[in-house]
Amino acid sequence: MTTAEDTATIGVLVVDDQALVRTGFRLILEIEPDLTVVGEAADGDEAVDLAASVKPDVVLMDVRMPGTDGITATERIVAASGEEVRVVMLTTFDMDEYVFDALRAGASGFLLKDVQPEFLVAGIRAVHGGDSLLAPSITRRMIETYLDRPAVIDPRARSSLDALTTRERETLLHLAKGLTNSEIATHMFVSETTVKTHIGHILTKLGLRDRVQAVIFAYETGLAGER
Repeated sequence: MTTAEDTATIGVLVVDDQALVRTGFRLILEIEPDLTVVGEAADGDEAVDLAASVKPDVVLMDVRMPGTDGITATERIVAASGEEVRVVMLTTFDMDEYVFDALRAGASGFLLKDVQPEFLVAGIRAVHGGDSLLAPSITRRMIETYLDRPAVIDPRARSSLDALTTRERETLLHLAKGLTNSEIATHMFVSETTVKTHIGHILTKLGLRDRVQAVIFAYETGLAGER
């Protein structure tokens, strides 16, 4: 929920140990009529406390900070707020070594710190709307990371796959391979609207927040290893 009087306004909490970065993001965001910066934090502990008090819709979270880092802070914020807040990690490089851990902690995606203003704004709106900011290239590299690890299947999570229809299960498998909605539609000979419907059903049935969690779920259940 947002603290602004206008219910259409998206409240954003900016977390970064560099004051200049925080100021830059604030200047970009507050030009937009539907975005407002509800707080700034310089470290993870401050971010957790602020998130609890100002209740932002979206948190822009730096990965690396002194003291409590962005991943730990993200895990604590998501655990406390559930579906009420989305966290977008701010990274310096396209493939930060902490990507996988951040996604497991509950992050909904990533943005580079030098992102163009229009992409920053569009990304915040997309995440607030329920989408994830995870490029197919990052998804595929995350998959490679999974393939290098010993497979540990969660039997309880595996049994929940029974709730999916054949087409939903197929859609989830394509998601796990890092395919976009357009690519999934081509593979399944359906429209992108149908793909979005399948994904919506998957998230609802499995109790997942977004497609990032869906990809992780597919690996934890062993579905991603099926052909």
